[in-house]
Amino acid sequence: MRLLLLLMMACLAYAQQQQDYCFGKDTERPQTRQFSSKTAYQIVKGTNMDKQYQVPGCEPKKMWIYHRHGTRLPTPGTIREAPRLEELRDAIIKNYRVLRTKPDENALCLIDLTAIQMWKWNASITVDIEEHLTSQGYEDMRGTAKLYQRYYPTVLPSKYNDSYYLFRHTDTQRTTESFKGFAEGLFGDASVATAADIPEKDLLLRPYDYCSDFKDKNYKGEGSEYQKFRTSAIWNRTMADITKRLGFTFLAEDDIKLMFDICRYEQAWRVDRTSVWCGVFLPEQVTVLEYAEDLKYYYGSGYGFEENTRFNCRAVQDMVARLSSPVSPHVVAYFAHSSGLQTLLTALGINRDDIKLRADNFDSMGSRRWKTSQLGPFAANFVGVKYHCPASLEKEKVVFFLNQNAVQLDWCNVGLCNWSDVLAQYKTILEADCDEYYCRSAASVGRASMLVTGLIAAIVYLMH
Repeated sequence: MRLLLLLMMACLAYAQQQQDYCFGKDTERPQTRQFSSKTAYQIVKGTNMDKQYQVPGCEPKKMWIYHRHGTRLPTPGTIREAPRLEELRDAIIKNYRVLRTKPDENALCLIDLTAIQMWKWNASITVDIEEHLTSQGYEDMRGTAKLYQRYYPTVLPSKYNDSYYLFRHTDTQRTTESFKGFAEGLFGDASVATAADIPEKDLLLRPYDYCSDFKDKNYKGEGSEYQKFRTSAIWNRTMADITKRLGFTFLAEDDIKLMFDICRYEQAWRVDRTSVWCGVFLPEQVTVLEYAEDLKYYYGSGYGFEENTRFNCRAVQDMVARLSSPVSPHVVAYFAHSSGLQTLLTALGINRDDIKLRADNFDSMGSRRWKTSQLGPFAANFVGVKYHCPASLEKEKVVFFLNQNAVQLDWCNVGLCNWSDVLAQYKTILEADCDEYYCRSAASVGRASMLVTGLIAAIVYLMH
């Protein structure tokens, strides 16, 4: 009888373990698609471009590309904090195997627990290489170049010509190396291509560096929707559930954030493997963490503040000027950062929700359009392809792509936009003086942009 009872208890324990979520066994791992700005590009990139790039009766002529850098290493603060995870690793193992504080429900499965036990921080990642592009990041860029070249071989020839191509990147290692990876993807050799000089005041690719109005917005401080959400019942419950899942009675939010950050980085560094720290989080918990990130970016770079729609004036003007011009360069590619890309999308009205994201409407915003995991992963890219359509009444058209998905704008025909409608839709921002349109603090260093504004005005005038 005693033996039978022990067998029954063992079976019950085994059955309970089988019910616990196991990241190491999950072949789908949906939460890896919800890592906000640290999502791996390979996981969320579009897969339907085969059907979207062809425009019957039209020939692609020009291309304008705004590319976020590929997967990078962490910030200095995260690198310094990362060894703390070895202490947490040992504490979690002790909780499960010595203190026996493993929870009755939603415990770590044996595979995930063992993986955490074997984890060590890569000590070669030091502060002196903070935010550097990783090998995966280089491949991200090489891959996107090769893919767009596959679909647009006539627009993206494999032989480099410095008048046909214009490349430019910001003054960082990760964007410099991203440009090289992209160039290697196009030409087979990164060294054959050159990038334009970086201006002393880079108002096109780093406008936020010169605008106190933009930097001083309260998008994540006290009273912000981000902070309100982080004191909400759903947030507190999520933090408590994660703490309990790891066998603790108390766990600092900073420790949970560190585990989540390293999970996201490691998953993006090696997309073909699993990060052991991702096993800490249940899929529904990642959904809560993602929403907090989305709130931060929504008010920092998105539609949370209406003035954000005016901020990236110069990038919109540059795109329209470059695509409007009949002369070279025929391909313009910029390599920059998430804030620049997000504010560009905001200026263009892409993925704008009818209802604002707030701390109190998490439950009803599961299908929101503003999801930074989809909008701005590592290596995110926004591409405008200009077509000439000789037999059409509207001879000039454009398709916009975001991460290899055709952008659906309600004033375009299933992703195909008339160029005249583009000029009409963005008329206000195209005619604006960008020095005055949003941030006057940048005006003293931005007068050179008046030349671009004048060019835009001349082009628009000649086309009408």
